Amino acid sequence: MTAPLDDTSNTAGWLMRGAMSHGDQVAIIADRTGERLTYGELDRWTDGMARGLRGIGVENGRRTLVLVRAGVDLIGLTYALFKAGAVPVLIDPGMGRAAFLRCVEDIAPEAFVGIPLGHVIRLFFPGAFRSVKTVVTAGPRLFWGGATLKSLAKTPGEPQMARVGDDSEAAILFTSGSTGPAKGVVYTHGMFNAQVRELREIYDFRPGEVDLAAFPLFSLFDLAFGMTSVIPDLDPSRPGRCDPAKVARALRNHRCTTAFGSPAIWRRVAPWATSNGVQFPGLSRVLIAGAAVPPSLVAELQKCLPDGDVGTPYGATEALPIANQWGRDILRDTAAGSLAGKGTCVGKPAPGITLRIIAIDDAPITDLAAARVLGVGEIGEITVSGDVVTREYANRPAANTAAKLTSAGPDGATLTWHRVGDVGAIDELGRLWFCGRKSERVETAGGPLYTDCVEGSLAGVCGGRRIALVGLGPRGAERPAICVEGPEDSTIEAALRALDYVVLFRPDFPVDVRHNAKIHRLQLKAWAEAQTALAIRPSAKGRG
Repeated sequence: MTAPLDDTSNTAGWLMRGAMSHGDQVAIIADRTGERLTYGELDRWTDGMARGLRGIGVENGRRTLVLVRAGVDLIGLTYALFKAGAVPVLIDPGMGRAAFLRCVEDIAPEAFVGIPLGHVIRLFFPGAFRSVKTVVTAGPRLFWGGATLKSLAKTPGEPQMARVGDDSEAAILFTSGSTGPAKGVVYTHGMFNAQVRELREIYDFRPGEVDLAAFPLFSLFDLAFGMTSVIPDLDPSRPGRCDPAKVARALRNHRCTTAFGSPAIWRRVAPWATSNGVQFPGLSRVLIAGAAVPPSLVAELQKCLPDGDVGTPYGATEALPIANQWGRDILRDTAAGSLAGKGTCVGKPAPGITLRIIAIDDAPITDLAAARVLGVGEIGEITVSGDVVTREYANRPAANTAAKLTSAGPDGATLTWHRVGDVGAIDELGRLWFCGRKSERVETAGGPLYTDCVEGSLAGVCGGRRIALVGLGPRGAERPAICVEGPEDSTIEAALRALDYVVLFRPDFPVDVRHNAKIHRLQLKAWAEAQTALAIRPSAKGRG
């Protein structure tokens, strides 16, 4: 068991304290391989890696690009880097080669820990990796030199825990790039600890629970709560293609009490479970995040949860959690509003979050006092402040100017606010309604249309099909078009054309790489405009 260390802000303290209090409890299970580690084993393994990493200079704030497979290796390596005082940099390679390489060059990491394929990429594109001075291979090393992660993990010595402060850089997590270039979000150790406090308060996570972590990085939080983290047998880069039977089997075999995953996963699991008469007794909460969650999905999933409910945490890479709404409240109180075009209710602000709705403005705003704060029911840009709100993007001054603003706090301190990039409104009960992405609003001659409001109001017309609102033509005079996923349907087309929408059908939608759930409406808009000559018929007037 790890020896006690003095109090520290280091995020890795979660694992150390778990090893001290319940070292024999299983910490993590890889469902595909059957690999499992207890808290004590994971703590000792990451200690060895941390000692080895520090021995080759990967410590003391050194930004370290991590490219290993999701699962036990990713979680272990991340904790080892925390212990060494290094800063893991996590970029989703699923965003495509060119975008990935731009992110690497942008962040300029000093060290790189990657699988063999990652090192091949590094050698083929040396310009993007020119800042890298230290390399480590996770797996068999070929001809490129450097240490292997396996050898570093065997480094003997004392328990590891780098001394850091709340404001020390802990990690850089890249956004998915679904509405613009991916950006590196700087997390501090204090922000990670604040997230743990708020998530525990909202969801009442308890030690000894078992979580199905279908989003791999949530396993980091599982260990902070003293839970067992089950990594399901699915491709984390393609959650929308998961085998629902495997997800259901993992939930039942491991007696999971909680689960976290993308809407794309539950859109497959819920209908499969319903059609096969499968229920998940003992599963007390299913958290769905990564895109707006329609009431229809909540209703279908709740049929499988005799002992639980559905939570819909709302947030962003830059600020999480911002709000939460429970399924029972959605179906009882807000589903009708979604169908009436109000958007998606994501609940009241989380503890510690201060939220303002400001007038939509595409220009930078440096001070909250310069923004027009809107009142109840008015749609504007969602802007938040709090301990879980990140303060900057790494090496992106223009992005910081566009997304960050400040105000004076009650004690005279300067507060950082983040412009989420989403539009929404606060209702008379203090609940936040999500109306869509600011960049995806459709500006017609008659005024703006918001994606989530329009799509929610058309859910019944389109028979449960996934749809997306996009604008055709120049901003300010855009013609609203509805893209419908799936084969052409004359009934749906006639109903939408009667409402003055241009209608286009497409077999599948482009989606974000991280959750496979957030529709890439900007890509869809470009496709729709290319189809305009075929899509617009003389009878379609078009609104605006």
